[in-house]
Amino acid sequence: MSADSSLRPATASLPDLATIQALARDDMAAVDALIRRRLASDVVLINQVAEYIVGAGGKRLRPMLLLLAAGALGHRGPDAHQLAAVVEFIHTATLLHDDVVDESDLRRGRKTANAVWGNAASVLVGDFLYSRSFQLMVELDRMEVMRILADTTNRIAEGEVLQLLHVRNPDTDEAAYLRVIERKTAVLFAAATRLGALLSGADAATCDALHDYGLNLGYAFQIADDVLDYASDAETLGKNLGDDLAEGKATLPLIHAILHSDAGTRARLRNAVEHGDTDALPDVLQAIRATGGLDYSRQRAFEYAEAAERSLAGLADNDYTAALRGLANYAVNRDH
Repeated sequence: MSADSSLRPATASLPDLATIQALARDDMAAVDALIRRRLASDVVLINQVAEYIVGAGGKRLRPMLLLLAAGALGHRGPDAHQLAAVVEFIHTATLLHDDVVDESDLRRGRKTANAVWGNAASVLVGDFLYSRSFQLMVELDRMEVMRILADTTNRIAEGEVLQLLHVRNPDTDEAAYLRVIERKTAVLFAAATRLGALLSGADAATCDALHDYGLNLGYAFQIADDVLDYASDAETLGKNLGDDLAEGKATLPLIHAILHSDAGTRARLRNAVEHGDTDALPDVLQAIRATGGLDYSRQRAFEYAEAAERSLAGLADNDYTAALRGLANYAVNRDH
């Protein structure tokens, strides 16, 4: 992509999300059935909360990535379905915990679990989902699989704490921001794609390439997500616009604006971060636009998406590999 690719539209020759989802539909149906079977508990509240958040839908991007990575290397089957369910359980647990920490009341256009049942229930059901995910992975009895997922969940937990340290911190710079999203988002993408390669019996170099694809895709996806928090609207986004600011999170568009604004504007932006001041959102949006914060952030997302695509260079040319390329394109060209 050229230097101005931050403004480039979606690539028409790549499959769109609907086409990718259609390719994975049968496998994803098997994953969803497995998820619902393994959610079951004799504790009624666990069933209610878990079904509420899992049943909320969403794109199921992480488990789909595992299935597509395996498919690109010629592997499909029950072991892929089981690990895809593990990845979704881990992701769902992080959502439950995130919403409590962030005091969020809206996700995907409806109330969060903590807004319905309270913080205690959300945290404890998140713990149930983590432990259930480990039960599922142990059943496969593959030490390398367990090592990857144990390391990944540990890194995610580090990311949660690292993000907490940067809440209401206007000195958060781009490097610190990237360290947080590596752990909070990118490592689970990378684990999903590496596991897909591992199940296929791929060699170490191919497993590493799929890991790099997932990691870079995770960066691209999260940066694009953070752009949408300042460039979309609540109805499209499924959450309140400016939620990141309300939570005192300095994401890349705002980090760029703070760095490149005049002294007076910089002081107002820093104050908005320190106090989670959503009343300052119009001033923040103006500063982000004036400094090119959205275009800069989109460009960084495109760079990561391009890196993800490059990681696929050695893979066979098939529908699944095309789908992985299409997801890199989708990650930076979506509106929610």
